[in-house]
Amino acid sequence: MEKVTPFLMFEGNAEEAMNFYTSLVQDSKITSISKYGADGPGIEGTVFQATFTLKGQEFMCIDSYVNHEFTFTPSFSIFLTCSTEEEIDLLFEKLSDKGSVLMPLGDYSFSKKFGWIADKFGVSWQLTLPK
Repeated sequence: MEKVTPFLMFEGNAEEAMNFYTSLVQDSKITSISKYGADGPGIEGTVFQATFTLKGQEFMCIDSYVNHEFTFTPSFSIFLTCSTEEEIDLLFEKLSDKGSVLMPLGDYSFSKKFGWIADKFGVSWQLTLPK
């Protein structure tokens, strides 16, 4: 086995999501992107396959050209360990905008400050500020 990479399947907004995520997390970037052409099978201009990194962690993603009866679930989430209160507050605010709060940002027994959200794309995030 060479490596393990989280893989996210979007429905037409993968590039928007990658741009959003890499703008929020320092030391992050889109590392490759291939798009469907006029000959398909996906909608021209949507993501055939892409990779991006968040703080050095590589992710892969696509825009599925097949309609599925499922999407992202909170049972799989991206876990971010923040360094400052300002950082966790900003990330929580930006990621929860047009999303849903699964656990409000607060002081929990396992974390000085913690919050769990599903962003506007349906991807689940857990944010923590260690004690």
